[in-house]
Amino acid sequence: MSDSAQPQQLLHLVLGGELVDLEHVTFKDLDKVEIVGLFPNYATAYAAWKAKAQATVDNAQMRYFIVHMHRLLDPDQDTKSKR
Repeated sequence: MSDSAQPQQLLHLVLGGELVDLEHVTFKDLDKVEIVGLFPNYATAYAAWKAKAQATVDNAQMRYFIVHMHRLLDPDQDTKSKR
């Protein structure tokens, strides 16, 4: 299979934990931050994020985030795709 037949891999990291307050993204305890996983695209990352967010809905301080790792690894990627 050629490289052009492979779907583009856009890595996304899902992580979360309990925040100090709802105004800032400061975790109460970094040792308790949960790394949910690394996903090959936004759709699968979103599904994992949603499942974790719904499972912790009773704790208002608990938040999960999707980090666009592909943007950190290749910051010029967005400009390359627009050319």
